[in-house]
Amino acid sequence: MVKRERLMLPKPRSSFLLIQCSNCSNEQVVFSNATMLVKCNGCGAPIAQNTGGRVKILGTLLKRLD
Repeated sequence: MVKRERLMLPKPRSSFLLIQCSNCSNEQVVFSNATMLVKCNGCGAPIAQNTGGRVKILGTLLKRLD
């Protein structure tokens, strides 16, 4: 019998984040490596700012969605 090796897939370094707006308490899902300024869908205030890599979170991080 031939043994098969398990294929090891690399784990991604990026994920989705659930962020709460500090102005209106609206919750929104944001990509961790967003390339644009992310604004709240409720009030239009910025909740995540692009930095060239990972985003700088301007609201409150509720949880990481893996």
